Amino acid sequence: MLGLFLYLRFMNIKALHQLFLKASEVSTDTRKITKNSIFFALKGDSFNGNTYALEALQKGAAYAIVDEKEYVTSDKIIWVDTVLETLQKLASYHRNYCSAKIIALTGSNGKTTTKELIHAVLSMKYRTVATKGNLNNHIGVPLSLLSIKTDTEIAVIEMGANHQKEIAFLCEIAQPDFGYITNFGKAHLEGFGSEEGVIKGKSELYDYLLSNERRVFLNADDPIQHEKLGGYIKKFGFSTNKHQFYTIEFLGANPFVQIKVEDTIINSQLIGSYNFTNCAVAILIGKYFTISPEDVKSAIEGYVPENNRSQIIEKNGHQIILDAYNANPTSMEAALENFKTIKGKNKIAFLGDMFELGKTASIEHHNISDLADQLGFSDVYLIGENFNGINTSLKTFKSFEAVADYLKKHPIKDKGNLLIKGSRGMALERIVDLL
Repeated sequence: MLGLFLYLRFMNIKALHQLFLKASEVSTDTRKITKNSIFFALKGDSFNGNTYALEALQKGAAYAIVDEKEYVTSDKIIWVDTVLETLQKLASYHRNYCSAKIIALTGSNGKTTTKELIHAVLSMKYRTVATKGNLNNHIGVPLSLLSIKTDTEIAVIEMGANHQKEIAFLCEIAQPDFGYITNFGKAHLEGFGSEEGVIKGKSELYDYLLSNERRVFLNADDPIQHEKLGGYIKKFGFSTNKHQFYTIEFLGANPFVQIKVEDTIINSQLIGSYNFTNCAVAILIGKYFTISPEDVKSAIEGYVPENNRSQIIEKNGHQIILDAYNANPTSMEAALENFKTIKGKNKIAFLGDMFELGKTASIEHHNISDLADQLGFSDVYLIGENFNGINTSLKTFKSFEAVADYLKKHPIKDKGNLLIKGSRGMALERIVDLL
C-alpha cells in the first residue's frame, strides 16, 4: 500500500488527466458528489476538504485528491503537494488537450449576462460550453475549463477579479484565443485601489491577448478600449457611429433593448440601455463566427434574464425590476438613470449597500443617494449600514429586517414601478416577498 501511495504522491498531471477522462466530472463539494467523479479536497478559511475525502469515496467518487498525508486511507485517495494548484494545472492541461477555442470575458459590469448571450448565439451553430453561474475565479475558471468535452468547439469563460494580477493568472490557466472586456467601472475599488487600478487590472486580458497575438473583440465606442486597441491589427469591433467597425444601431430601451443590425430588427428581453453593449458584442461574435442573422436574432430574442439580473416581475399590480444580483457605483447609476426613463407615475427604488468599495464607500453611497434624490422618484428606500450612515433626506434602514418591519407597518398601496438593486450580500430579492 505504501508503494502505491508514493506513486500517487508523485503522479504527474498527464497521468491524473487520464483518470479524469474516465471520470464523470470533478467535484469540490461532498454534498453534490456524483458517481465516478473525482473529488478535489480544497481548503478555505473555515473548512478543510481533506477531512471529507473518505466521505466522497463512500458517496461514489472514483478518486479523491488530498494534500495532507494523514488522510490517505485508501488506494483511491491521491496525495499531492497542493490540491488547488493541482486542480489549476489539470484544467490548463485539459484546455490544451481539447481543441475547443476559448473566448475569455471580463469587465466591471455585465459579464454574466454577456457570457450567456454569447453562449446563446454560438450554440445556434457550434457545440458550445460556458461558465456556469459566476464560477469565474481561481477555482471557478479551472472548473469551467474541466467542463469542456473533447467534441466542444467553443468555450466561453468568464473571468472575475478584485485585485491586480488575478486576470493575468487566469489567462495563464485558460490561455484564451479570443477576449472581450465589457467595460471599466467602479467595482472592487477596495482591492484595485482606484478606477485607474480597475482599468489596469481588467486590461490584463488585453495584455495577454496582444502579447500572444490573439483576436480581441471590442466596443469601439468605449474610449478606453478604442485607445488601448487602436493600433492592434487582430481586433474585431462594433460601433454605433464609427464606420470602420461593424455597425450595430441602438434603437432604444422602452423598457426592453431594441437593436438594428444590417436590415434586421432585434427585440431583446433585456431592460436598460446598459444592456445594449452586452447584446451587441454577442451579435458581433455571431458575425465573426458566421452565424446567420436569423439565428443571431433568434438567440438574442430568446434569452430571458434570471437569477435576479434585470428581471421583470409582475406582482400585486406592481412591475418590478429585480436587479439584485450585484451592484457597484457604475451599475447603480446606470440602473437609476434607466429607471427614470420608464413610463409611469409611481416609481419606487429600493437600493442596497454596495460592497468592496474600501475608503471610497462613504462618498460613493452619498453620490448614489444624491442621484436617486435628484431623479425625483416617488420614494426611495436606502438599505444597509453604508447607506444608513450618510446624511440624506431619503428613507434609510440599517438592515433588510429594518425595512421589512417598516413595510409591514406601512405597505405600499399605490401600484407602480419598483426597482430593486443592491450587492449580492444584501439579498434584496427578499423584498419581492414583502409586497
